[in-house]
Amino acid sequence: VQLQASGGGLVQVGGSLRLSCAVSGFTFNDYTIGWFRQAPGKERERVSCIRSSDGVTYHSDSVRGRFTISADNAKNTVYLQMNSLKPEDTAVYYCAADVLLQRLLSLKPDYWGQGTLVTVSS
Repeated sequence: VQLQASGGGLVQVGGSLRLSCAVSGFTFNDYTIGWFRQAPGKERERVSCIRSSDGVTYHSDSVRGRFTISADNAKNTVYLQMNSLKPEDTAVYYCAADVLLQRLLSLKPDYWGQGTLVTVSS
């Protein structure tokens, strides 16, 4: 099982980035895929999740209306479109996968990918 996150970088306040999480080694439609982030000195927190089978999504209050999660089932890839970025969005972003949405929301998924750093400068 492999989750490969990419797309991080340096962006100015108000800018946009799109993160990608390419997954392999399991049946994409059987899993819920999520994005999480961890800022320096802070605990990891959930950002957004999507259930591949039916497209049901979850967004945390801090990103709702600014971030959009989507899935391309043909490419086994989940995207996180991040708009109107703020300095407090600066963090290492991780993608993760589990068959149960609840385990993702509890930050206890079966699989984690490596992180990609997002830095929002003011």
